[in-house]
Amino acid sequence: MPFASQPPAEPVTVRDKRRILLVCGLVAAVLVAVGIWAAVRPGAYGSSGNGCVTVSMPSSTGGALLHECGQAAKTMCQRAFGASDKVSLLTRPQCRLAGIAP
Repeated sequence: MPFASQPPAEPVTVRDKRRILLVCGLVAAVLVAVGIWAAVRPGAYGSSGNGCVTVSMPSSTGGALLHECGQAAKTMCQRAFGASDKVSLLTRPQCRLAGIAP
């Protein structure tokens, strides 16, 4: 058997330790940068406002977003203020935030 025993482990050198610390530091810096980017710039569907309506509602896959702008948002809000189902009740406050009144 050629590999009946394992060769002895080589000690970690100072240079190897520096490389490991450098890689860990780079990974940490990337994670911090992504976290800051996500906090500062949440995305286009972040919240309702300026004539756009975004509604978060429960769905079979965990959650769904309804997002409309302009005339489509006005139509969605007219339907929401005219009905009393669960989706309409979730949509009404977002319509008010977008500046679309009943």
